Amino acid sequence: MYRAPLRELRFVLEELLGVGQLAACPGLADYSDELGASILEQAGRFAEAVLEPLNRAGDRDGARWSPEGVRAAAGFKEAYRRYTEGGWPQLGADPRFGGQRVPQPVSSAMQEIIASANLAFKLCPMLTHGAVHALEICGSEAQRRLFLPRMVSGEWTGTMVLTEPQAGSDLAQVRARALPEADRYRLFGQKIFITWGDHDLTDNTIHMVLARIEGAPPGTKGISLFIVPKVLVNADGSLGERNEVRCVSIEHKLGIHASPTCVMEFGREKGAIGYLVGEPNRGLEYMFVMMNTARLAVGVEGYAVGERAFQQAAEYARSRLQGRAPGRQGPGPDPIIGHPDVRRMLLTMKSCTEASRALALYAGLQLDLGAHHPDPAVRASAQARGDLLIPIVKGWCSETGNETAAIGVQVHGGMGFIEETGAAQFVRDVRITTIYEGTTGIQSNDLIGRKLARDRGAAMSALLTDMRRELQALEGADPAAADSRECALQAVGHLQAATRSLLAGLAANPAQGLAVAVPYLKLCGLTAGGWLLAKSAALAAAGLAGSDRQFYRAKIHTAHFYARQVLPCVSGLAQVVEAGAASVLQTDPELL
Repeated sequence: MYRAPLRELRFVLEELLGVGQLAACPGLADYSDELGASILEQAGRFAEAVLEPLNRAGDRDGARWSPEGVRAAAGFKEAYRRYTEGGWPQLGADPRFGGQRVPQPVSSAMQEIIASANLAFKLCPMLTHGAVHALEICGSEAQRRLFLPRMVSGEWTGTMVLTEPQAGSDLAQVRARALPEADRYRLFGQKIFITWGDHDLTDNTIHMVLARIEGAPPGTKGISLFIVPKVLVNADGSLGERNEVRCVSIEHKLGIHASPTCVMEFGREKGAIGYLVGEPNRGLEYMFVMMNTARLAVGVEGYAVGERAFQQAAEYARSRLQGRAPGRQGPGPDPIIGHPDVRRMLLTMKSCTEASRALALYAGLQLDLGAHHPDPAVRASAQARGDLLIPIVKGWCSETGNETAAIGVQVHGGMGFIEETGAAQFVRDVRITTIYEGTTGIQSNDLIGRKLARDRGAAMSALLTDMRRELQALEGADPAAADSRECALQAVGHLQAATRSLLAGLAANPAQGLAVAVPYLKLCGLTAGGWLLAKSAALAAAGLAGSDRQFYRAKIHTAHFYARQVLPCVSGLAQVVEAGAASVLQTDPELL
């Protein structure tokens, strides 16, 4: 049974990050810690009572396709109705269109709760939120007035439509065509892997589609972005005729069975009517507004499923009787949580989930500071840091979520491999998070090729400087947190040396950096996680005298475990970054 980790989320938001500071920023003046706590409590109740009970059944029954359209798994339509009645789609959207501005870390924390309870359900509003964000920034005023109020309310959903059978992640190969017709376009083409591309939860779906206007230049420079509604919208906002858009099939997948992954056909005969967003041939630029929102969200999804897997594994370990715990006298078997290796596995799951959560919410804080802080210098540096962290959050948090879910199966032993326990579903569902919105390799290439190389490591250097300064400031704090601090400082040193080596390699030969990009991304995530957990331990040590002593004791022990059993991986990854490229580049593909 899932329980939203409300105390943990409040600790990260209020004590570690101080998200309440954002109330001083224009646009977020109405926010308070009390409001944030209320939002999370309500989200927890909704997730536990409505969404979590549908998770197993949705996995078993899945979404269903027919020529008339896709039908969501049983119970999902009613759950979505309750989701919209609760106002959840409005969270984070522009108040001009019915939204409620809250800090990004609060929105991400709410998304974590929903994803832990039911990842397949969560993917539908997540994509709508991304489409809303793209239209807020890139759409015309007329487009915003026509589409956003109903998307923000949840009355209509949205999608992101990029991938084609021959293109995959290489969007330069997009072939979907857009033919101009007065003030609109007719689109023709097939798209694949469209999450929630068709369903019966709402009467309309607004597709954000990449296509080429006839005569556009080749490659990514010739791609434009279009709004293509499932049902055409009249000038007064009412629904008109059905557009020439249909789902021709849904995929049979490893996991997230209740989330329909659709093959979409645009324009079988006359063409699907679409409306150009912004300027022609700038579609990829606009789509990345939506994609960056989705990348942060997918990183959250990764550790959110890890959180759910941890909760179930810990519950199982407390109730499963097997063997005798070392050093215990007396008859009978003991709960397996008493065995050291089981505790090690559970601590690995717990500490990596907490590190991932802290990093993802910290990245959201930087994006808010970049968007809302009144000081232009603070905005610029925070935005640069947020941009730097996005691929790390997406890549490392999703990889960590996969590892955590897999450990959960191991805690269950043979029963973890049996579907009835539910542990296997977490492994199957979370697997997609390392692939969504660009694989870990693509995130790593973005990290070193764009974020690191673009400013010759300036944003990373600033982050490392802040990490070191903040850790050094903890010197003399409670001895219970001292070990976490020392280990985190050592990890920062390894990351600093690896970053210098990587920048030198990129300058000499970009392929050298690409050969070790994924190890570098993991090195970044592990180190940043250690830094934030060390800060958490220091805060917890200061709170031991209060009424929440047990919670703070757990924070200190979790950080200590991470420092001694997870952070040592940093030195190995640093060695790979500094000296491992040649082993890749010198291998003839024919030898593989």
